[in-house]
Order: sequence, then C-alpha cells, then structure tokens
Amino acid sequence: MYFFLLNFALLDLGSISTIVPKSMANSLWDTKWFLQPLNCWQPADLSPVSLAGHVPCGLICHPDREHILYPLGCTVVIQHLDTKKQSFLHGHADNVSCVVVSRDGMYVASGQVTCIGFKADVILWDFPKQELLARLSLHEGKVEGLSFSPRGIYLVSLGGQDDGRVMVWDVSKREAVCGSPASPRSAGNANVVMCSSCRDEVFVTAGNFTIRVWELDTATKTIHPSECYAGQLRGITVCVQMTDDDGDFHLGTTSGDVLKVNTSSKVLTACGPQKKKLSMGVTALLLPKTGGLIVGTGEGTVALCTGSDCQVKKRMRVEGAVTSLTCRGRDDQFFLGTNKGQMHRSAYATFKEELVAVCHTEAVNDIVFPEGHSDLFVTCSTNDIRVWYTPERLERLRITVPNVTRHAVEVTRDGMVIVSAWNDGKIRAFVPATGEPMYEINNAHNLGVTAIAATSDCKQIISGGGDGQVRIWNIGEKTQKLRGVLKEHRGAVSCIKTNKNDKEGVTASLDGTCVIWDLERYVRKQTILDNTLFKCVCYHRGEYQIITSGTDRKIVYWEVLDGSAIREVQGSLSSSINGMDITSDGASFVTGGDDHLVELWDYKEGTVTHVGVGHSGNVTRLKICHANKYMVSVSADGAVLIWK
Repeated sequence: MYFFLLNFALLDLGSISTIVPKSMANSLWDTKWFLQPLNCWQPADLSPVSLAGHVPCGLICHPDREHILYPLGCTVVIQHLDTKKQSFLHGHADNVSCVVVSRDGMYVASGQVTCIGFKADVILWDFPKQELLARLSLHEGKVEGLSFSPRGIYLVSLGGQDDGRVMVWDVSKREAVCGSPASPRSAGNANVVMCSSCRDEVFVTAGNFTIRVWELDTATKTIHPSECYAGQLRGITVCVQMTDDDGDFHLGTTSGDVLKVNTSSKVLTACGPQKKKLSMGVTALLLPKTGGLIVGTGEGTVALCTGSDCQVKKRMRVEGAVTSLTCRGRDDQFFLGTNKGQMHRSAYATFKEELVAVCHTEAVNDIVFPEGHSDLFVTCSTNDIRVWYTPERLERLRITVPNVTRHAVEVTRDGMVIVSAWNDGKIRAFVPATGEPMYEINNAHNLGVTAIAATSDCKQIISGGGDGQVRIWNIGEKTQKLRGVLKEHRGAVSCIKTNKNDKEGVTASLDGTCVIWDLERYVRKQTILDNTLFKCVCYHRGEYQIITSGTDRKIVYWEVLDGSAIREVQGSLSSSINGMDITSDGASFVTGGDDHLVELWDYKEGTVTHVGVGHSGNVTRLKICHANKYMVSVSADGAVLIWK
C-alpha cells in the first residue's frame, strides 16, 4: 500500500506524532498532544490518504512542482503539496503496479497487476482534466514498468514475468507501434525501463543479468536492442536513471552496486561504492540537478554519492526500504517513499529527513470514536494501533506489540483506556496519552479474541472469541476477574454491541446466529438464525430494533423483543457486507463490504441515498462520530477514509 489514509465529502493528508511525554494527562483528549506531522490518509470521493510504498518508483513529483502522485490500491492519488487537497484517478480493476508522468506534465500513465492469463491494462490519463484518455491492453499478468519519451511522443511499457515483452505506444494515436521480447533467452526477466533524456527513439531496459539499449526505427516500426557489457557486475537490476545529456545511465543492483554504463558504447565505465557495499541492495536512484547521485537502499539508508567510485558523502536513515526518490522540479528539495508507507522530505543542502506522511501498511480491522468526541478516533490494523486527530489528519499515537495480530479495539466511555483484542488470546489495555500498557488478561479465549466491547460504567469488558464464547470481565484498579461465560455460538464472534443501560447486549457470529443477552442474569433472551455468516450488528437508537448483515449481502431489521424479522433489503449486489454503523438520531446508517463501496441508507425507507467510491480494498469496518460530523471507513488495503 503506498501512501495514506484517505469520503463522502472529505479526505485529506494528515500527520502523526510518535513521541508523547509521560507526564501528560492520561485522558485521550488533551489537545496539547500534537507534535510534528507524520501521516496521511486514503481515497474516496473527495480527499483521502495512503501510500502504496511497495510499488517501485511509485512516488512522483509532478513537473508543475505543486502536485505529487502515488498509487493506492486500484487508484492513483493526486495531491497538492501545499493545500493537501487530493483527487483520484479511478479506472484500474486491480492494484496499480507502476506510475509515470510525462516531462511536460500533460500525461500520466499507470499499469496494473492482474491474474495470469488476463490482460493487464496500461491507462493513459489527461493530467489537467484528470480524465481517462485510453486503455492500452496488450500485456498479460502485470505491467512492470512505464516510461515516456522526452517529448511525450511515445510511451514504453514493460511486461512482467508472465509477459516478458516491451511495447512502444504512440501517445497521440493511442495505439501500439511495435513490441519485442524484453530480454534474451540466456538471461532472466527485465524489471525496469527508462527512456532517453534527449532522444525519443532510445530507451533502456534492465533486469536479471540483462542490460539493453533499444532504438526505435520509425520507418519500419521496429525496435532493435544492443546488449551492454558489464561483466560479472550485471546482477539483478532494480532501478535505473538516465543523465540529462544522455551520455550515461546509472543502474542499482540487489548486490549493493551502482553501475554506470555509457549509452553510446554500451560498456560499463564505473562501479561503486568500492570500499563498502550498500546493505540490502540499491532500491532507488535520483540524479539531482545539484550534482552527485542520491541512492536509496533496502535497509533504509539514503546516501549522497559523488565521484566515479560513488563515494558516500552524506547519509540519513529512514524506517523501511526506500522504494521511491523524486525531486521537486529544480528546487533544492526531494521526496522519498518507503515500503512502510512513509513519505519523507529532505533538502539537498541539509540532507536531513522530515516525515511528511505515514499510513497503515497492513489491513485495518477496526475503528472506534471515543464517546462524545469527533476529533479523535482509534484504528487497529494487523500490526499496530493508532490514534488519529481528525481535523488535521494527524497520527498522535502508535501502539505496537510484535508478532501478534490485533482484531478489534474499543475506548472506554471515560476515555481513560484503550482496550484491544488479540489473536494470541489476550485482552490488552493501554493508556491513551502514552500508549503504555495498563493490564493484560491472559488466556481470555482459546482461539484468539475476535471482538470486544466496554460497558458505559467502564467497570466491565465483554469479549468474544474464535471459540464462540462470550465472556464478561470485571475491571478493577488492579485486578481483572472473569464474571461470566455465555456459551451459545459455535463459530467466531464477529461483533458485540450493548444497549445504553448495559442491561442487554447482542453478539453476532460467523455460525449464522445473533444472540440477544440479558447482561444482568447472564442468560440468552433471543436467538436469531439466518442463512449467513453474520459480520455486523447495530442497535437502533430506540433499542427496540437491531439491524444485521453478513455474507448473504442482505440487511435485515429484527425485533429485539421476540427476534422476529421485520424487513429485509438487498445490501449489496455482489459481495459480503463487513461493516455497519447507525447515526445517533437513528435516521440513517452506513454499510461497507467486499464491493469496496461505502453506502449511506435511509433507515425508515431502507433505500440507499449516497454511494461513496474510493476504497481499493475490502471495507472492513465503518464508524460515524457522535455528532455525525465525520464518518470513517477502513479497509483491507490499509486505507482509512474520512467522509463528511
């Protein structure tokens, strides 16, 4: 996933703070928390954020020096660097694998991944109008790389391992000019492609023990390769940069070497660094206007190298492997992206990194607003728990525990505790201000804790597990004791909700049942059966009805008193509904699921009033804030979308 969170009517780029003094108040709502900006969000209808850092060279500064582009799932995000306003290019049916911008900034091209045997599209976009111009479909499986010729006359595309072809496209005619196998039979696959800086008919491909310079014969409409000699140093090339005068091009390899090859003679002229190789390979290259060569590595080092032997003069360190380096026009500034979903900015002179944006890198499983607050919310993903500041899209806190997965998160009504459910069978609680552990409940469930809720008096926690059991815990200042065990479900508990006075609760399970419980006597009141795997359940404001949904794509209204079905509507035409929430006045509710859509419903009419398009992955959860000011949806691709 590349860069960040990410609408009904709103979506932007945010920040995050990672250091909070321990002396701060424990309350989650102390507004003096904010430190430096760090994070961002993802797309939807108006303004999202999230960086797909695993896409090589996926972060690109536009030639107008005002916008930055990056892929996010099936979407290409365009973000204004100053205002943070975002727009989205929707058109791909699968994840975007590469993005490129023409030198004049008029065109954007993006390629995608698809299943083996199916066509992988290259889409040509008009940047000023942000419209789809053409869909170029000849590659199969994956589009590995793209590059525009200097004047934007041609677009060169490189197919992936299952395709193995390099294609030249006429941009004005939107049609293929010619194509050829990208590498010789004696070598491996080509991974990267780069057009010449001066000549429209010349480009370079490189990969697994193959380096080729190609020339296009416009008369015969054919391309002719010339092999480059690099001896035993060819290795596996993962990035390439061409000098402005076209005299040489630089290659970064997995062995940690930077190779310099003469474009005319096709011979290796320099190699470095000589004394100490760059750890975990060279993953990104940038030739700044100020001279030298900026190198990004797999261990997170960014180095400024000079001379023919690439001596390292300056270096800085970031989290994760560097996957993108891009300069902001001729300014003294460049941006870099990492596979940890982070975007950094640095000046050439100081060579000090500044964290601009960050996002989840794994699936986001849950989202919750603290009681009575719209400006803060908490998300939990596979690898961490994060607290976000909504108005500025800031990450204020991050909680990590290695080697375990977070399934659900809850904030107690007083805002003093973040409670979370984990796949190792534990319930963990943290201090909101610092992220420090408060307590752990070991062996809460045998097959992991899959759902969690807190009562309004903050004295009890209700947990659901993969074993189907529902357990109620008394929470004291120093002790946590099991109060009761409710055994009715035969499958994992997916959702838990309680009513306002904590006397009644409802649990949804993947065994096809929803159970309404008496939380005073710890007995079942009603059981709801349906031919589905229940994923979500909500109480109506009056608490005399509940609504449920799941894998059967239906939304069903149920009577709490006797468990009878009142109404059934089609919630999705194609896939499961995974998340649901209802507004505080009970007039509307929202749903999201595997169709990647966010839908707003009129509760009384049972009809869709708005559809939000923006997620590139399966929507896992949604939550409306208590003042109905924001709605946040999260998805399996790591995106967090904020909607007005």
